[in-house]
Amino acid sequence: MKVLVTGGLGFIGSHTVVELQNEGFEVVIIDNLSNSSEDVLKGITAITGKTPLFEKLDLREKASVQDFFKKHNDVTGVIHFAASKAVGESVEQPLLYYENNIASLVYLLQELQQKPEASFIFSSSCTVYGQAEKMPITEDAPVQTAMSPYGNTKQIGEEIITDTAKVTNISAILLRYFNPVGAHSSTEIGELPLGVPQNLVPFITQTGAGLRKELSVFGDDYPTPDGTAVRDYIHVVDLAKAHVIALQRLFNKKNLQKVETFNLGTGKGSSVLEVIQSFEKVSNKKLPYKIMPRREGDITEAYANTDKANNVLGWKAELSLDEAMASAWKWEQKIRS
Repeated sequence: MKVLVTGGLGFIGSHTVVELQNEGFEVVIIDNLSNSSEDVLKGITAITGKTPLFEKLDLREKASVQDFFKKHNDVTGVIHFAASKAVGESVEQPLLYYENNIASLVYLLQELQQKPEASFIFSSSCTVYGQAEKMPITEDAPVQTAMSPYGNTKQIGEEIITDTAKVTNISAILLRYFNPVGAHSSTEIGELPLGVPQNLVPFITQTGAGLRKELSVFGDDYPTPDGTAVRDYIHVVDLAKAHVIALQRLFNKKNLQKVETFNLGTGKGSSVLEVIQSFEKVSNKKLPYKIMPRREGDITEAYANTDKANNVLGWKAELSLDEAMASAWKWEQKIRS
């Protein structure tokens, strides 16, 4: 089976390519290298012993997408990661986000709808739930008004896929991730943020490595046990494996509906201070941090009810927060050495 992974040199994409190749899939990657590096191919090859096909192209260029599918007309499954994902940047540059995250999705689906059948896995997000009223969050929780253009592109993306699947031969699974962290145990691939990290864990590891003076903890007055915001941190390797299982589900026609939705998390919330404590434990380092005012748009807590993913999809997160932090720290030390 030939599978297209868009954004396949990014953080989650590269880990998913590894798991696909380990399962015997032939993988072709599309990436425009706007937030990744071609060097990641070497890491994938080192782990799996096989170099995936790679096409550098921008999915916003409709003609390039059409040319790709003419050349690779045997692609029957797509895992779509390619998207801009910084919440703050999306507020400042909404049109960039709508063009990159929506236009590229439309052009991909236009090509897939011409096939007798196609399987589509969409990289969605728990941001679609906003601040959910009940914890843990189930797939039935209402989709709230988006708090950012980024979040809105995920909601619109889900709607586009659902509408398209109704009238085409495309079957899809929408995977709503919580907070992916960690790195591959080989330290051949991991998270490579360009510039100042937007996510907590790379900021922690960069502070631990001395690249940043201290970590800012935004808010210690939330209604949580220690006052800091709570999230569901899932190891990226567990997350990657879920994509392979979801794709096999569609290929094997095990899906119960044309479009299915699954939350991907651990089912456990961890506060910012608990993540810092986990890092300090696995690294034997004291982490300098200071408490700052809350950030606008940040929610109090979000963690997944994983029953549907566990029982229907047949997937379960297996790696702990400590294992994720240890792998992220090992990766940070490697790229700084």
